[in-house]
Amino acid sequence: MRPAERSGERTLKTAASKDAFVLARSLRVGKKAGADASRAGAALVRAIGRLVNRAVDEMLLGDKRVTSAAEGRRLLAGDEQTESLAEDIQRVVVLAVPVLRALARGARFVKLPWVIVGSTAISVGVAVRTGVREIQVLSSLVAHRLEQGTGGPADPALVKKVALDLYLHPKRKLRPTDDKLHLVRLTRKWVLGGIAGRKTAKRANQALAAAERLDSAALTASWDSVRRRADEPPPRASGAR
Repeated sequence: MRPAERSGERTLKTAASKDAFVLARSLRVGKKAGADASRAGAALVRAIGRLVNRAVDEMLLGDKRVTSAAEGRRLLAGDEQTESLAEDIQRVVVLAVPVLRALARGARFVKLPWVIVGSTAISVGVAVRTGVREIQVLSSLVAHRLEQGTGGPADPALVKKVALDLYLHPKRKLRPTDDKLHLVRLTRKWVLGGIAGRKTAKRANQALAAAERLDSAALTASWDSVRRRADEPPPRASGAR
């Protein structure tokens, strides 16, 4: 082989090696970014779960209840702030930032400026602050309806389950088949709603109206059935001794 040919072959191999290195590095970076975004999303869902649980628990510890959908609408139309939850709300906003950057990468934005991420995070913060207030008022009405129907304190887990299900799907018939809180759906609603600047007053009003129509006796019976199933031991596998 001539020297010129050997030199050309070495050049091609070197270029190919560089391309392979760049490709491998980009794949590692992509996988790491995906893993980081997944961890950030999971942390955000947990933070929103803590915020919702604390907001409802705080309401249940008080002696005041929202007794009608009209009262709930008046409260939401006011400017009352959830100062006691400010730290939890701020934590949610901080955890939302890496998720927003991941969404921006998925939308093919390149090097999204921090000022845009910051303004979007503020919008998400507004959505979260508004949303948690709506859930607090809604859960107060749910607790009132349950307490009126049973004559005793409302089960906090049931209040949270019903309030969250009504908040997410106010027009859907309420049929509790499990005791899970759909926090991923709530997180998606608040984050995407905040980015898009969607108003939630109409949906919150629909949820309040649905809460006012709750059949507390039937709901409590269904919930008792759900909890009994949850307490039952799992069935043994066939052939197990």
